[in-house]
Amino acid sequence: MICDCSRRNPLPAREMDSIFVTRAYLPPFEEFCASLAEIFNTAHLTNRGPLHDRLEAKIREYLRVEHVHLVANGTLALQLALAGLGIAEGEVITTPFSYAATVSAIMWERCVPVFVDIEPGNFTLDPALIEAAITDKTRAILPVHVFGYACDVEAIENLAARHGLKVIYDAAHAFGGLWQGRSLLSFGDVSTCSFHATKLFHTAEGGCCVGREAEVSRAIYLIRSFGHIGDDHFRLGMNAKMSELQAAMGLSIFPYLPEIIASRKAASEAYDRRLAGKLARPAQQAALEYNFAYYPVLFKSEAELLRIIGALSKADIHPRRYFYPALNRLPYVPRRAVCPIAEDVSSRIACLPLYSGLAENDVERICMIIQENLY
Repeated sequence: MICDCSRRNPLPAREMDSIFVTRAYLPPFEEFCASLAEIFNTAHLTNRGPLHDRLEAKIREYLRVEHVHLVANGTLALQLALAGLGIAEGEVITTPFSYAATVSAIMWERCVPVFVDIEPGNFTLDPALIEAAITDKTRAILPVHVFGYACDVEAIENLAARHGLKVIYDAAHAFGGLWQGRSLLSFGDVSTCSFHATKLFHTAEGGCCVGREAEVSRAIYLIRSFGHIGDDHFRLGMNAKMSELQAAMGLSIFPYLPEIIASRKAASEAYDRRLAGKLARPAQQAALEYNFAYYPVLFKSEAELLRIIGALSKADIHPRRYFYPALNRLPYVPRRAVCPIAEDVSSRIACLPLYSGLAENDVERICMIIQENLY
């Protein structure tokens, strides 16, 4: 026997009692063991094994796109997107309201991030401000579908076409989200996704690149695997491959994706019923079929946010300040642009706990503590 499948979820009870901002979905243990057994039987651990290829095919079909490349993590996906599009050095226009990985990937690829402020409704890059930031050094626009809410893809891509720029969407939060019936990952020259354990679909660590053009897709494929196929070397590459162990987790979770999204939707609606009119929330997007990736709430002030986070922490409930500080304020970025909306939002926004299986009575308890501490 390969492993002990007698336990559905082997986390200690003490850890399970805490409520964190998220909790990784774990598939039935015996189903994950079945995938592990296949790995042990083939001794194929990495380098595009059978599990990797099956997961890549499933994701390609799910997203209804032609070119998908699984990678080791979402940050590498962003770097591969830049490298695959030939964007080395120059400026990349991006958002100050995202996780640090967004700007890290730009800087690791020797480019300069140029920050443009966000719009206040959904906290995504404001297309009305992009054109003023374009210079003769601009090579690309890298917006983020933050919290799974859609960027203004039409406006951004029209603007990019007029100026001959590439568009890379950081869609780390957007897996399962649809814009006008299309996957959010189908937009842009390349879209990237994270399959980190915190995401609604995960491979423990991992991610993917979705390329629109075959030539770019081939470049990403080569760069991901050291730039060579067999003994034929084509270009400089890196090691960004997803292993069979990661793919095994993804394949075990994939059939439960509708259930995961439905459970997160139910928890989100429970929050909505109890917090309506008490805290600001992102604006509804009629064309978006939302994936319920996060439950962000905007407090009146940073002081209110800190007071409520403190009260929740005393009850062993742990929301998170996504995303603080604004990236334009990081000490290592080369240009300290002023982005007043992003700086304001980042100082007073937090995500409440949201994950598959979050009990309604826990949502009720979280909301009760919040309401008791609102002035």
